[in-house]
Amino acid sequence: MKKFTSGFFAGTFATIAATVGVVSAIKKTVIEPIEKKEAMIEANRRKANRKSRAR
Repeated sequence: MKKFTSGFFAGTFATIAATVGVVSAIKKTVIEPIEKKEAMIEANRRKANRKSRAR
């Protein structure tokens, strides 16, 4: 019974660690570049708006 319990907790911990790793990798490779691109587009939009009002 002791082996089962320790194996169960080790497996649970490994599964949670793998899930956290996958989520963080997806966030780094997919979500952050999209957010950076959106921020850049918004900054360019603000700059263009200022330039159009300055004329």
